[in-house]
Amino acid sequence: MKVILAPDSFKGSLTAIEAANAMAAGIIEVDDNIQTVLLPAADGGEGTMRSLVDATNGTYITVTVEDPLGRPIAASYGVLGDGKTCVIEIAEASGLIRLKEDELDPLFASSYGTGELIAHALDNGYREFIIGLGGSASNDGGAGILQALGMRLLDGLGDELPKGGGALHDLVFLDCADWDDRIKDSKFLVASDVKNPFIGEQGASAVFGPQKGAAPADVDRLDRNLWKFADAIEKKTGIALHSKEGAGAAGGAGGAFQAFFNCEMKQGIEVVLEAISFEAHVKDADLIITGEGKTDMQTLSGKTPFGIAKVAHRLGKPVILISGAVDEESRGRLVPLFTEVHAITDENLPIEEAISHAAVHLQAKTTKVMGKYIN
Repeated sequence: MKVILAPDSFKGSLTAIEAANAMAAGIIEVDDNIQTVLLPAADGGEGTMRSLVDATNGTYITVTVEDPLGRPIAASYGVLGDGKTCVIEIAEASGLIRLKEDELDPLFASSYGTGELIAHALDNGYREFIIGLGGSASNDGGAGILQALGMRLLDGLGDELPKGGGALHDLVFLDCADWDDRIKDSKFLVASDVKNPFIGEQGASAVFGPQKGAAPADVDRLDRNLWKFADAIEKKTGIALHSKEGAGAAGGAGGAFQAFFNCEMKQGIEVVLEAISFEAHVKDADLIITGEGKTDMQTLSGKTPFGIAKVAHRLGKPVILISGAVDEESRGRLVPLFTEVHAITDENLPIEEAISHAAVHLQAKTTKVMGKYIN
């Protein structure tokens, strides 16, 4: 019997590979002759790089770059097991995770550090990229990424603009004379589930600015600045980002990739499953087990278990969900997707205990579920 173990991370307690290992340990307790294949997964948000590297036996490269406020930090990018595909998360260098709550400032925060990671990967010879756009702290339209790769954003006097979304107010001209030529020879697969446009009521500033620290007046200012940036980009490239679907991802960085990179944007879970050759592993499998920290209605919008269930259904394979918690109001919508739906937490196991000893409880739950499934 071959079982594919493809959980997402259990946020706050287990990485995806830790969850997969706990599941594998639980299955061994039932029957150590069962073949388990560990394919830790993710949906394109934070944790995607780790899941892809772990699932493909890849490696990490750590370098010094700028955080969202320009301070030096150690940040990493991943290289998949194929040795040629580079994985970069915008959250790693330019994410909210890099800032304390009282440091949030989208007027000054920049995506420059992410551009530095790309530049370092290019220096190391990589030309195939997977980019994860979740969790950014910036609202600069990806200007920082472009600046780190040689583009100059100039004001009316020909002076270069400072970094950050607030400075775009003074943008007049984009100087691409020093733009990194290696970009045109590279391919970028961008993982993002965000459909928002660059500007407007559903744009980057209005929808995502407040969670990055933008007050109402800041939102208006940032939106006007991105409008100006979009005008300059259209003048330079002929590409109008203003209302373009997905351009508002990661504070507008999605737009920068669409305008200046050889870029394809896909749903995060699709990118991940393709990168780990999920379907090839599943074709001769007898069972798939997936899970996440909490499963609810948001799971149906494209989270990891939903994407895995879609593949399982298409290939006619049973798929079991074992999550930390399952929202009971959502269970009716979840049951048709999965052969079985299970939660670690119940009336006998408080959520605090489940989180603090997550691996132990996930292993025990997997043993129980697998034992009943086989029998």
